[in-house]
Formats: sequence, structure tokens, C-alpha cells
Amino acid sequence: MDRNDLKKMKIGVLLGGRSSEREISLKSGAAVLQSLVRSGYDAVAIDAKDRLVEKLKKEKIEAAFIVLHGRWGEDGTVQGLLEIMGIPYTGPGVLGSSAAMDKTVMKFILEATGIPTPAYVIAEEGTKVTLRPPVVVKPANEGSTIGISMVHRRKDLPAALALARKYDRKVVVEEFVSGQEITVAVVNGRALPVVEVRPLSGFYDFESKYTKGKTEYIVPAQIPRKVAKKAEAIAMDVYRRFDLCGCVRTDMLVRDGLPLVIDINTSPGMTETSLVPKAWACQGGSFDELIEEILGGASLKT
Repeated sequence: MDRNDLKKMKIGVLLGGRSSEREISLKSGAAVLQSLVRSGYDAVAIDAKDRLVEKLKKEKIEAAFIVLHGRWGEDGTVQGLLEIMGIPYTGPGVLGSSAAMDKTVMKFILEATGIPTPAYVIAEEGTKVTLRPPVVVKPANEGSTIGISMVHRRKDLPAALALARKYDRKVVVEEFVSGQEITVAVVNGRALPVVEVRPLSGFYDFESKYTKGKTEYIVPAQIPRKVAKKAEAIAMDVYRRFDLCGCVRTDMLVRDGLPLVIDINTSPGMTETSLVPKAWACQGGSFDELIEEILGGASLKT
């Protein structure tokens, strides 16, 4: 949408919500709200925890900036609600959001379209896990590594599966890839510089993500130019194949020079120290410019 038109509209920054990532969303949303106000927009915070329709109507919201992470925000549900209400919003639509959020569906699409990803099995109740450790066990519909386990011994697998099933009935067991962890953001169809993630613990878990000093971030990533170009091409392929738009971040692990997709974030963190702002700043852009760019992509997707 045209920025001049958006400045005449009331913008609702959708934050908080009901997922296990609520606290992170509140921080991201607060940063986005402050940025929009600094840039001259009529913006208000809308906590999507409850009575969302009522709040949107009461505040007379005309466009929504989605800063919700996880369930009921990044999975197509809020997107569908906004479509029905006729409120333009940032980020991907219903289909892209839901397909990227559910790791089982994500894996099916990656495999079917030839996008490289680590080997995996879907571990439903009663399913025998054939992958040999080390493996990573993940709930299908959680983010921020919540409910995730690294399993080095087969005897520890049942406990990891039980933990993951506390968050989702569907669980992905994925081969562990020992390699550089990188991420590539795409904003309105343009790939940003590759960010390398180096957790001091060796595993990028919740503590490593959100505890200051626990992880080193290198922008641009210290990887061969050929690998960086391949990672950017894969991120763009994911963007197209999953019918995505707005700001999306694709996480990968590099093995033998080949980036393997492990996660797709359709509503990535937006604090001033999050990964997408770091990549944006690497090319000379300010946080406020990034937020305006994302808001400019707000639309109805149907």
C-alpha cells in the first residue's frame, strides 16, 4: 500500500497473543509500535490474547501490522480473521502462513519441490523412529525452539518425544546436522545479507536466542560467497514455493557447502537486536525504514 495512504489510516500493531511465544511477541510489538509512532503513523497496540474482533472494531483499525509469533498469529488463523474483516495486514496470507508454520507440512513441501532439508520422520503415536541419533526432536507447531530436544542416545528418545508431544500431537524427528547455522530474510521479494548464528553452547536453543551474550551474530556471514549466494537463492525459492510475501526469514544449516532449510518464520522477531533488523542494518538501513518497508506491503491476500 502507498505510505501516504497508510499515514491516513489507523494501524493496529497485533502483539502478545496466546502462544508460548507471547513474551517475545510483546517485546517485538513494542519495538514496532514505537517505530511507527516515530515515523508519524497513527498506531496503537492490540493485544491478541482475547476479544480480538471486539478490540479491532473498538479501535477502528484500518490496517494491521502482525507481530505475533507461533500459534494463533503465525499459523494463518489471524490472517483468516483479518481477511474476513477486510483489514489489510502485513506478512503472508492464510495458506503460506499455515504451511510454513506446521513443520510436517513444511517438510512435505520442501521435499516435493526439491528444496534441500535434513532427513526426517513424522513421529506420530506408535510410529517407530528409524533415524539414528544424533537427532533433533521438534513439536510441529512451535517456534523459538520451545519443546525441542537434541538426542544423542536412542534411550533418551522417548523422553524427547514426550516433551515435544506436550506442545503438539505431531512431532518431527530430524537428523542432526553439524554445520554453520545461517538465516536469510526476504523483505517484499528482496533477499537481505546472510546472517551467521554462533551459539556459545553449540545449540541454538531458547536460552541462546534470548539471553544476551549467549550467541554471536556475524553479518554478513563468514561463509564462501558461493554458499551465501546459494542460501539467498534457496530463501527466494522458499518465498515463491510457499506463496509468501512481506517479511519472512528462512533458517538453514550448512553441510558440505549446501544450505539445508530447517525452519521458516513468517512473523520473525522485530526487536532492534533481532536477526532481520541486523541483516537490514548491514546494508545501511535503519530500523524505522525496515518497519515502514514491511508496513508498505500490507494488503488483503484473497
